[in-house]
Amino acid sequence: MKKISVLVPTYNEEENVVLLSKKIIEQFETELVGYDYELIFIDNDSKDSTRERIRDLCRSNPKIKAIFNARNFGQFSSPYYGLLQTTGDCTISMCADFQDPVELIPRYVEEWEKGYKIVLGQKTSSKESRFVYAARNIYYRFMKKNSEVEYLEHVTGSGLYDREFIEVLRGIDEPRPLLRGMIAELGYSIKLIPYDQQRRRAGKSSNNIFRYYDAAVQSFTSYTKIGVRLAVFMGVIFTAISMLTAFGFAIYKLLNWSTFDIIPFALGLAIFVVVSLQLLFIGVVGEYVLNINSRMKKRPLVIESERINF
Repeated sequence: MKKISVLVPTYNEEENVVLLSKKIIEQFETELVGYDYELIFIDNDSKDSTRERIRDLCRSNPKIKAIFNARNFGQFSSPYYGLLQTTGDCTISMCADFQDPVELIPRYVEEWEKGYKIVLGQKTSSKESRFVYAARNIYYRFMKKNSEVEYLEHVTGSGLYDREFIEVLRGIDEPRPLLRGMIAELGYSIKLIPYDQQRRRAGKSSNNIFRYYDAAVQSFTSYTKIGVRLAVFMGVIFTAISMLTAFGFAIYKLLNWSTFDIIPFALGLAIFVVVSLQLLFIGVVGEYVLNINSRMKKRPLVIESERINF
């Protein structure tokens, strides 16, 4: 009998974990009766009663397992680490907030049985903030156009991964994993399942503008070169403009063609623009350096404080 692992990362999901586990198990008892399963929660140091509720679930069902992180290790490292701890023939990853429909699980498995190593949910619409969804659209289009890999639009990582792919991930020493980019980079055949993203059922998302920025910049610096290249090109262009401006100002001073002293003003404005761009691109290059620095540290993905039912 094939075994399917279901991985659910959590952070402050006390109102969702019990019902979610019930809904997932129902899928195996009705739609996937020919499969064994394990349900793994990996909790990223929740501050509410999420862990207590997960412990209760583990006591009631030995197929429900838990990993409790020693602290919050971020929105990328914790789910990635959780994937590496699964033991099934395939692993299904989904969020705890019900924005990823539980009903997609049988469809993921159906496509997996057809031979796809990776089956992912792809959002075609969303009931989240219109501003956030519009911003995501811009971001995905930019990354798809400028990325060195075939970057997938509106794919969060929720979906099914064959054990073969999981084994490949286990062999990669990646201290700052970005699963979406790695999926495209490794070249596996991918099946996309469209779905409408629902509103969060309960609780409040931990994402904010800083987390969104961090996620976007990590993708940008990991899979594009455009930031550094643009800094070089703009540096060449504005160096040429500065030299021409200086040459023109020198001629003006020698000939003193006009009593209206507009050139010093223009020169000052040009210097202001150039310095501003320098600061901007120093920041861009700094983000690349930060990414390199974090990778060179070789810190563990996650430090566990407790395991249950393993």
